[in-house]
Amino acid sequence: MTTAPTSGPSDNLIDVTGLEMHFPVHRGIIFQRRVGTVKAVDGISFSIKKGETLGLVGESGCGKSTTGRAILQLYRPTAGHVIFEGQDLTKLKGDALRRMRRRVQMIFQDPYASLNPRMTVGDIIGEPIRVHKLREGKAVRARVEELLGLVGLNPGFANRYPHEFSGGQRQRIGIARALAVEPQFVVCDEPVSALDVSIQAQVVNLLEELQQKLGLTYLFIAHDLSVVKHISDRVAVMYLGKMVELSEGATLYRQPLHPYTQALLSAVPIPDPKIEQQRRRIILEGDVPSPLNPPSGCHFHTRCPIAVQKCSDEEPPFVDYGDGHFAACWRARESGELMPTVAKQQADALTARIAADIARVKHIAH
Repeated sequence: MTTAPTSGPSDNLIDVTGLEMHFPVHRGIIFQRRVGTVKAVDGISFSIKKGETLGLVGESGCGKSTTGRAILQLYRPTAGHVIFEGQDLTKLKGDALRRMRRRVQMIFQDPYASLNPRMTVGDIIGEPIRVHKLREGKAVRARVEELLGLVGLNPGFANRYPHEFSGGQRQRIGIARALAVEPQFVVCDEPVSALDVSIQAQVVNLLEELQQKLGLTYLFIAHDLSVVKHISDRVAVMYLGKMVELSEGATLYRQPLHPYTQALLSAVPIPDPKIEQQRRRIILEGDVPSPLNPPSGCHFHTRCPIAVQKCSDEEPPFVDYGDGHFAACWRARESGELMPTVAKQQADALTARIAADIARVKHIAH
């Protein structure tokens, strides 16, 4: 049974307990019958403190984006609880749910598909302001121009349409739309994955600046571990609908406990030929199992190089191995010795890579 890692009720803005998001699979056109269930998110628990950024990483299809949407109730969870400032969001309906949406918002992954091409930028950003009745008349236009300036765009762009902007500019528009209703919590669903590397760094730096100015709390979903390391206070790792590790960012990158986390870190390219020649990559055999029929016990045991019989028989608990470092692995304490990885060397190289990216972006900006 998964236990909820928390840090005290007064510190947490979001508490997620036993969250499940299962999608039924039907067969047939007229007489449909249920033939299975896709367990996209399968009983995860975690908390997010006020003002922090929790990074959520994992392979495509592991349930990261579904988790973010289920927290915001864009998908109604199959089971579990999402406590936001003492209120269970899974219980809200109608007007109560609409009022809640002002306080929790989302930045979507695709800056091209998330903006209505028939609306001007001013209408896109101004719509949530009008819906929630935060401003009226000319004050709406003034607020739109203020938000455009806040995200680094010319306020005069309000009359333009989305097709007139680049991908990075469109994502800034999406950020401005999310901030229009003055939220406290924002789910960033891979907000930089569709952008060039230099633009990625600019958007990440913008999100950090906005967090400091507005006191925002982020759930930052991504698959680029270097980006996550740069922006996140804590990092959580998902595999096939399960959360397998959660820790402070520096600790997770230097001393990963779960074999899957170690495999992810070993796959990150490092721009240093000497380190690349010395380090040993962890090559996982086989494919990711189907969420329609996940393996018994630990979901990762079919691909794990150090799995034992117990891994297939029993699901490991998600427990604290010290200083808030949670992992779900029967061999977590010995995985560092058994897995062929050089975690510290990789962490130092990643830090150097991130610093170089930031310096390059600052040079371009000047």
